[in-house]
Amino acid sequence: MNKDIWVYIEQIEGKIANVSLELLGEAYRLKEQMQEPGKVVAVIIGSELDQLIPTLEEYGAEKIYVADDKRLKLYESQHYATIFQKLIEKEDPHILLVGATAIGTQLAPTIAGKVKTGVAAHSVELKIDQNDQLVAVVPAFGGKVLGDILCPNRRPQMASIKPGILDKPEKKKVETEIIKVDLNFLNQVKTNLKPLNLQREEPKGVPLEEADIVVCGGWGIGDKETWHYLEQIAEKLGGAVACTRPPVDEGWAAGEHLMIGTSGKSVRPKIYLGFGISGATHHVCGMKDAGLIISVNKDENAEIFKVSDYGIVGDVKKILPLLAEAVK
Repeated sequence: MNKDIWVYIEQIEGKIANVSLELLGEAYRLKEQMQEPGKVVAVIIGSELDQLIPTLEEYGAEKIYVADDKRLKLYESQHYATIFQKLIEKEDPHILLVGATAIGTQLAPTIAGKVKTGVAAHSVELKIDQNDQLVAVVPAFGGKVLGDILCPNRRPQMASIKPGILDKPEKKKVETEIIKVDLNFLNQVKTNLKPLNLQREEPKGVPLEEADIVVCGGWGIGDKETWHYLEQIAEKLGGAVACTRPPVDEGWAAGEHLMIGTSGKSVRPKIYLGFGISGATHHVCGMKDAGLIISVNKDENAEIFKVSDYGIVGDVKKILPLLAEAVK
């Protein structure tokens, strides 16, 4: 039986997504737990990919499937998923890992549907059991509990993981086999979508996943005026603004892309500053690995204090204006 672990290597305009390299490292960790391990295999799709192959070799891909065609320059789910379908039907991999990005969140279930397997979406942990089966740990019931998901009867076993949950691996030079994928079937792939162009949106400030300092606000912020102080503090500290669900629902925060937790992003900043956050499990699981956690809440019994290195009991409406003035 093939025990290979495949990783989808997401790339946009010639840049490999960090989560893809994180998953290569995770694939090696899973391989080490297996009784009969296979190879760590990278699958990369796009156009003009030759310059990316050395990076995958440096991070330990033992085999690389390269689907390189100008028609694949822009992501289109049916084309990408059909390429995976053809490869999976031929090679029968044991496991397939996908980053839970905007692209991966759409691609993973599309692949799963084509090859009739399951996918454990937005997993927070992966492990191998005594039978070499993949065990994906996934939040359930709004993040209040964690459940194990297995797929014992179908292959590949699939899981997606959000960026930032895993550490970026060290470079691991190995002997690599490179296989060019035959794409003659692409003209027969039916799709109702036709990518026209790629519109770039320049991000403001530091990307949340890359920030050394994260300034996060919750329901306790209370209003948009107080929220502006949070943004000022993040800007002056060279950090990124983040939030829980309520600030998005209330219209204080710019959008869901700022959310941390099971329904948002996972971060590992050097410093996490939390204001008016209760500490619900579905938020904590997205920030608990920060280097230093400092929290402010007027409720001395708030759950957030249990995971904080420093806790301040106080009213954020009074503290934030003073802090914003202090960091000017």
